[in-house]
Amino acid sequence: MQEPLDTDVAIVGAGVVGCAIARELSQFDLSVTLLEAGPDVGAGTSKANTALLHTGFDAKPGTLESRLVARGFELLSEYAERVGIPVEHTGALLVAWNEEQRAEFPGIVERAHANGYSEIAEIGVDELYSREPHLGPGAQGALEVPTEGLVCPFTTPLAYATEAVLAGCDLRRSTPVTGVARLEEGGFRLTTPGGALSARCLVNAAGLYSDGIDRMLGHQRFTVTPRRGELIVFDKLARPLVQHIVLAVPTKITKGVLIAPTVFGNVMLGPTAEDVERKDDTDSTAEGLAYLRAEGARIMPDLLEHEVTAVYAGLRAATEHVDYQLSVHAPEGYACVGGIRSTGLSASMAIAEHVRDELAEAGLRLEPRAAPPVEFTMPNIGERSQRAYERAELIDADRDYGRIVCFCERVTRGEIRDALDAPVAAVDLDGLRRRTRAHMGRCQGFFCGAEIAELLEGRG
Repeated sequence: MQEPLDTDVAIVGAGVVGCAIARELSQFDLSVTLLEAGPDVGAGTSKANTALLHTGFDAKPGTLESRLVARGFELLSEYAERVGIPVEHTGALLVAWNEEQRAEFPGIVERAHANGYSEIAEIGVDELYSREPHLGPGAQGALEVPTEGLVCPFTTPLAYATEAVLAGCDLRRSTPVTGVARLEEGGFRLTTPGGALSARCLVNAAGLYSDGIDRMLGHQRFTVTPRRGELIVFDKLARPLVQHIVLAVPTKITKGVLIAPTVFGNVMLGPTAEDVERKDDTDSTAEGLAYLRAEGARIMPDLLEHEVTAVYAGLRAATEHVDYQLSVHAPEGYACVGGIRSTGLSASMAIAEHVRDELAEAGLRLEPRAAPPVEFTMPNIGERSQRAYERAELIDADRDYGRIVCFCERVTRGEIRDALDAPVAAVDLDGLRRRTRAHMGRCQGFFCGAEIAELLEGRG
């Protein structure tokens, strides 16, 4: 007789997709365990991207990605507004800089219509420059995608994980999975430095390392080749320069360099697209930054007159396939969620729905939880939201909400305390940055670094 299993579902990887799946499955009468190799959720690929909320207009029609991005756009737009995730629907302008690029417009429009997106429309040169007067000279026209938007890449996985944990999910951080084996009587045994864990079902959402987990179970279906994207973040004084997401005409390899606002009030330029060997190679390079500055000077020359706040690089989980590598092996209850590229943030909730349905068909019983649905809101750290230091009722109740620690981003002692006490608490400086914006401003922690370190040390 088989020993009782430790958990119904084990999810490997607490990036935005793994957290979304944990949130979805935790709504049912299941025991769910979410395993993350790093010290925090959403701290890998999920935090270092362009943070666009994609409509899916330019996805390859007929792919799983195209369907899930479109559905995810709807789900995340509603969820973000409900739980306090910063989101802005700025719209996008896909700009052609020569006649060859403009000749691609009919195909892009046809692809958008095939994906069910009918709001795309061409605008002329005069209209383009009236909307974006700081564009460089030589644009030939643009396609307007009015509902493309921006979303906070930090709060999104944190919100998913928070809801999952409040619903009973067992989140285990700093718990890398070093081995996976099938059990003779069904289920899986996962090996970690802290001991073994047995599970009825296994969800592989390990991102850059999803091919490795897949191979532990004997599959050879895809290989993740990290694709590094470097980005430059400009000071908030640059924000009035750009009103929309300014997109490039895509190629077979990349969607090109874009210029976009951020929900934090900055302007972003990037990314590059370079395949690298190491899955931890997130270094910025002189060549990459020089290329971005040259592109920025061409697309929006005035942007280069502003100060740079930060540079960073993220890795996308590119594979040899054009679509997500998402499959469920029904007899054994194994779901592989691999090859989720830059659209994974937008598609995350739809991917979770898809995995839920596929696991149900594989025999996982999905009975609603007896407990009422979890109700919560996240601290909205977007530039357009009302921050703690502006809320008199908070300060009257607790003076720490009026005591600013990070003056660049107006982060208060109360917000830092809340991040350290949250259901999914910050455990390091990076975690505090993503929960509060502390250390993200012009001085990059020169002024507030010592006090933040002291607050962290006090919780160590």
